[in-house]
Amino acid sequence: MATATTVASDEPMSKTDEQSPEAAHESVYEEYVLDVRIVETTNESGETRYRFEAGTHRGKEFEKPETATLYADIYFCTNGFEEEGTGDRGVPPEIIGAGRAILASYFLTQPSIDQHWAASFFGVKPHRIREYTKWVRQNAEQIREGAADRGIE
Repeated sequence: MATATTVASDEPMSKTDEQSPEAAHESVYEEYVLDVRIVETTNESGETRYRFEAGTHRGKEFEKPETATLYADIYFCTNGFEEEGTGDRGVPPEIIGAGRAILASYFLTQPSIDQHWAASFFGVKPHRIREYTKWVRQNAEQIREGAADRGIE
């Protein structure tokens, strides 16, 4: 949300200072139980990003919707996690404790990491990383269905 600020200067504000960095258009791309969602944002220059939101966990953005939804699946499989305080290269403790499939999938949500890098890290073939990710997606879907069956929104 853009807010007005008073500038203690006689100099006029530059054009870039007047423009808000916020997206020109936002819509819900995917909505899940427990107030978790992926928001599609398109800025004034037409670039589309996908932002993960869950309660107080806000602001993680991705270029591809598949990556954003995988991140949401990981969130459900770990019963939630928070990246704040883990540093630029840190991994949240909930991710580490959740097992190899979750960790491999989490790696795939990070910039510049692909299936080949993850496979090398774990000492497995890339098809194994795809299997891990498939398991994470299926497990997350079961968790969401179970929550919906119990009337949790």
